[in-house]
Amino acid sequence: MPFYPAAVSDVHPAAVPGTVACRCCPGRLSRSARARRYPSDMSEAEWAVCEPLLPAPAWLAGHGGRPASWCMRDIVDAIRYLTHNGPVWRALPADFPPAGTVYWWADKWQADGSAERMHDDLRDRVRAAAGRTAAPTAAVIDSQSVKGSEMIGRARRGYDAGKKINGTKRHLAVDVLGLLLTVLVTAASVQDRDAARPLLWNLRRAFPTVRLAWADGGYAGKLVTWAGTRPRPRPTLEIVKRPGDLHTFQVRPAAGSSSGPWHGSPGAAAPSATTNACPSTTKPLCTGR
Repeated sequence: MPFYPAAVSDVHPAAVPGTVACRCCPGRLSRSARARRYPSDMSEAEWAVCEPLLPAPAWLAGHGGRPASWCMRDIVDAIRYLTHNGPVWRALPADFPPAGTVYWWADKWQADGSAERMHDDLRDRVRAAAGRTAAPTAAVIDSQSVKGSEMIGRARRGYDAGKKINGTKRHLAVDVLGLLLTVLVTAASVQDRDAARPLLWNLRRAFPTVRLAWADGGYAGKLVTWAGTRPRPRPTLEIVKRPGDLHTFQVRPAAGSSSGPWHGSPGAAAPSATTNACPSTTKPLCTGR
């Protein structure tokens, strides 16, 4: 069960039929002998897409050193396994490389920006496969409080009285397909509207093409006033209020449109997060690019 099936045009097969290409291995053929038995394991087509996105090994560029002891396909599959099943490093199955080796590569790719570049490239490919432009023009912001482990210090955690959770809160901005654009992690005690300011700044810097953002009623109030003057250029912010008598999920029709920069108010009619801002039609949110 792959995460994102690779498009045929994105696949770069190995020069030798029946083998898998890999720059990290001598002869540029993968040395991996693992049987693909987990849902998180990549298929040959997926690896053909991901492998060119990894940093080229130093020895291949003539900078010295020797080939790594493990094929990078096994390293990436191990990271995907941990992401899919939970980051319990010591519980990594024995058919993967040692947990310390996997952690070293994961930390290295995170520090040098390789993981972020791979994520951005794959997001662009998924958007293109869905018939959208690579640069999003609409976003949805929201937050989620999660319990903090005993390893999270007091300075980095807080209590969310509404959710009754002691831990941290992740503030996300995603596109209309639900693909991650930017993330901000704070203590759970931080209000959504307060954390939205740096989140929107980060969104603007990373994706200046975003012109419309949806948010729920938790972001109403001072944030709307602040967003009316900053940042520039100003996307349109729509606050989506849930009816007081609604206790189940329901797709709401477009109830109006907004025209002002970062427009929105607690009493203003706004389309639901599953509809666009067109006043005369009812279309899904995914009609935004």
